[in-house]
Amino acid sequence: MKAPTGYVVFAHGSRVESANAMVHAITADFARITGYRVEPAFLELAEPDLATAIRTLAEGGIARIVVIPYFLTLGIHLQRDLPRIAEEAGRIHTNVSIEITPPLDGHPALLQILQDRATGAHAHEV
Repeated sequence: MKAPTGYVVFAHGSRVESANAMVHAITADFARITGYRVEPAFLELAEPDLATAIRTLAEGGIARIVVIPYFLTLGIHLQRDLPRIAEEAGRIHTNVSIEITPPLDGHPALLQILQDRATGAHAHEV
């Protein structure tokens, strides 16, 4: 039997509350359309933090946690901070496997998003 998998949508966090609310909303939509257990998490400036999101999933019986960085590119936070936080959580939750996916850059859907934004801007030309 496969271990139950949960997901964390991991964002930077912002002083602009509407930005954090959008991460909560996309996480809820992701959970709703997939049926997966999904928690939002933030590096700073918003809650919950990654350790809390991992704890929530682990305490809910999730044995495999996949962290999906909601970042466009692989910057210092994804190279240094995210692996460190995930490793620390792994030492606490020894019965849980924690994996990290690549950030959003390089995904073919980003090209479509850019095309959609350009088309929308073009439609509003004066």
